[in-house]
Formats: sequence, structure tokens, C-alpha cells
Amino acid sequence: MTKQMYCVACPLGCFITVEYDDTGILNVTGNTCKRGIDYARTEMTNPTRSLTSTIRVIGGKRAVIPCKSHEPLPKNMMFDCMKEINKARVKAPAKIGDVLIPDILGTGIDIVATDNCD
Repeated sequence: MTKQMYCVACPLGCFITVEYDDTGILNVTGNTCKRGIDYARTEMTNPTRSLTSTIRVIGGKRAVIPCKSHEPLPKNMMFDCMKEINKARVKAPAKIGDVLIPDILGTGIDIVATDNCD
């Protein structure tokens, strides 16, 4: 079987083809750099995505603070993670890099602030 996809691991955006069967990935073609192979393997076995959003702030100059996942999260958990982020409230002040939600849904990945909020 084959699957075709655009690699987003670097700015080149190569159109890669992954050949696979029940035992796993057999071949990856079309990639210009090694990152394409790594990207294809991740996409086929355990796709991940970075998550960016905002969290409501209590007592701040702004109503929300932008945030992101410190590392990419499993793609199949994105909606559940967003539900947790939407329920969360953070007390001001908060600064860039502060952990706003530690270990979201037991993933070992923190949600961190990407801006300051006084």
C-alpha cells in the first residue's frame, strides 16, 4: 500500500510517498532531507501536532493569555486537550514560559504561556 503526503518538517515541503504493509513502513521516497523520513514514520505510526490556543486570565489586564504545548501532542488527543484548556483559568500575573497546565491529560507535556500578562 502507499500513502502520499506533503512533508512539513522543513520549508521545502516535499511531496513524499510512503510504501507500507502490515509489518510497517517499507520505503519513503520524494524527500529531499532526512527529516522527511522521520516525518513520514511519525505520521504513519503516531502523528503529533503542536497545539496553540489561549487561556482565560483572572485579574489580568487582558482576558486571555496565548499558550502552546511545550512539545507536540498526539493528534488524536487534540480535542480533549482543547476541552481542558477551555476549562482552565490562570491568575495574573503570568510570563512567557510559565507552565499554565502541567502534564495535560497525563501526556507528560505542559501547556506554557507564550506572552506576558500583568
